[in-house]
Amino acid sequence: MNQNDYLAVHEMETAIGALTLSVYEDQLCRIDFGSFEENESRLRQWAEKHELPSVLIKDQEQCAEAARQLDDYFNGKRKVFTLKLLMKGTEFQCKVWKALSEIPFGETRSYKDIACAVQNPKGVRAIGMANNRNPIPIVVPCHRVIGANGSLVGYGGGIEVKQFLLNLEKPGVAVSAK
Repeated sequence: MNQNDYLAVHEMETAIGALTLSVYEDQLCRIDFGSFEENESRLRQWAEKHELPSVLIKDQEQCAEAARQLDDYFNGKRKVFTLKLLMKGTEFQCKVWKALSEIPFGETRSYKDIACAVQNPKGVRAIGMANNRNPIPIVVPCHRVIGANGSLVGYGGGIEVKQFLLNLEKPGVAVSAK
């Protein structure tokens, strides 16, 4: 089967639990928190909505580079991802996700900071919604976005995971796995 006929998926175990990776034509297009079994139905719906194949095939080889870079990240060996990404969303969402990708490792920004970066200073709620719909968390670092008062607000993987990722990126902070 040709790789443009299916979505390659791979479940990997990490310090924050299972992650399900999805790759289409050598481009990482989605990371889901949890096992493939937990995400299969939602992943098929997402693929159909975004005009990608809803045939899901476990293909560790197609997902190997994404898995390797994520493993390096969790082991403190990587600060920047160099993966080909396929970002499926609205023009506005893609603009927000690009701004997220520009937040340096170990730093945070507020929702307002991101709103200003995309020239929509009053669009803090819209930024929050785009952040929430980020299909490639960790690689597109939505965990680096915090409340204006410094509080950790909302994260698809849960606040504990967000705190873990932020701690992982701070020098000299010990992190304990899940």
